[in-house]
Amino acid sequence: MEELSHYINGARVKGTSGRFADVFNPATGEVQAKVPLAGVAEMDIAVAAAQAAQPAWAATNPQRRARVMMKFVHLLNENMDKLAEALSREHGKTLPDAAGDVQRGLEVVEYCIGAPELLKGDYTDSAGPGIDMYSMKQPLGVTAGITPFNFPAMIPMWMCAPAIVCGNAFILKPSERDPSVPLMLAELLEEAGLPKGIMQVVNGDKEAVDAILDNDVIQSIGFVGSTPIAEYIYGRGCANGKRVQCFGGAKNHMIIMPDADMDQAADALIGAGYGAAGERCMAISVAVPVGEETADRLVEKLVPRIEKLKVGPYTSGTDVDYGPVVTAAAKENILGLVETGVAQGAELVVDGRGFSLQGYEDGFFVGPHLFDRVTTDMDIYKKEIFGPVLSCVRAQTYEEAIGMAIDHEYGNGTAIFTRDGDTARDFANRINIGMVGINVPIPVPLAYHTFGGWKKSVFGDLNQHGPDAFKFYTRTKTVTARWPSGIKEGGEFSIPVME
Repeated sequence: MEELSHYINGARVKGTSGRFADVFNPATGEVQAKVPLAGVAEMDIAVAAAQAAQPAWAATNPQRRARVMMKFVHLLNENMDKLAEALSREHGKTLPDAAGDVQRGLEVVEYCIGAPELLKGDYTDSAGPGIDMYSMKQPLGVTAGITPFNFPAMIPMWMCAPAIVCGNAFILKPSERDPSVPLMLAELLEEAGLPKGIMQVVNGDKEAVDAILDNDVIQSIGFVGSTPIAEYIYGRGCANGKRVQCFGGAKNHMIIMPDADMDQAADALIGAGYGAAGERCMAISVAVPVGEETADRLVEKLVPRIEKLKVGPYTSGTDVDYGPVVTAAAKENILGLVETGVAQGAELVVDGRGFSLQGYEDGFFVGPHLFDRVTTDMDIYKKEIFGPVLSCVRAQTYEEAIGMAIDHEYGNGTAIFTRDGDTARDFANRINIGMVGINVPIPVPLAYHTFGGWKKSVFGDLNQHGPDAFKFYTRTKTVTARWPSGIKEGGEFSIPVME
């Protein structure tokens, strides 16, 4: 069985804590590798290496740092198939979805090539008599990121690329469920010219997380995961004086108005609700058709599409719609919530509970589910299921529909499907949610805008990637300078005397 490693100071390093976690093949249910779980001592070694390397990297001019990102983009494209296959093997995503995971991270790296422009400060001459003022954006020092299993390429790159190009060192604690791609990314960064010690990968569990939170050298922490853990990391990190941004759970609503193109809306819901087995923080898990007729038409369109979904391992080819969920525990949690939905009175229109794939009976596959006539007091409405389960909550009016999204505790993403510009404009203006789609089901912004939700989906005041990333990974220093009169009129050769 393969034993994975950490990546510290430019080399793969075996774990020394004696603790390991199993890395599964989600399609077969078999353990395919074991990953070391770092303790405080291993984290301290990584932090010390980062701290030693960072000053020289910070002193490297932004254009040269950007050139490393240019080369990194080239290497990501060159190794796309290899990265996607490694990602699919540990996560279970289809190969096209895995390649998309890498691509969306790559796009942030491309944005970071603009660092020389994005890191420029401001300047005011003659702010006063003989006084000039200017600001500088300077790196924080050693930074860290704690990333989730569902995007093991994209989210690490969302964090490490801007952190590094700003002149920081970066320590990544990826998910222990699919750790291979983060290790590969670190190697590719150094192949691109990044100095040793600037990008470290330390695998681990809560012990490693707490070691990051409590280390005095680490200046900032980024996190993506569940809301309870986001609250924990944000609270403890801030208490320790760190800059922290944490992104938590989601329950994304898509409102379907009576005038919407129903085929377009149904197709959008299939991709947004069941893609990646629903293991996306931007998945649409709640469909809100407005009016009974709209709801009936929508469900009629959805059922045959859902029943045609092809579920299987990534090795079955590119026509597989989605693969297994990441662990047996995740599968058990999803099916438990499905049972709760049935018990609480929701109508299970498409029942995937009996799904079994021949030859992969021990895999973590979950069949697609569709609930209708869900109400807002049900657990399947209130909780993030993170699986291939779509809930249809019927609203009688637009005001009732928008009220559901406004009142929900999560505020990551939302969408509306309509042909009416006035309705769309009102929705975009009034909704208290961070990312909004208009006839777009998963409104993930491109790399040059920022990504982030509202309410209990986020803790912190800056978003990921785009301009906010350069604010998060730098500090602004403002200098006020006044120079005394010099010798521009010529030198004085006589001895000064008191007048």
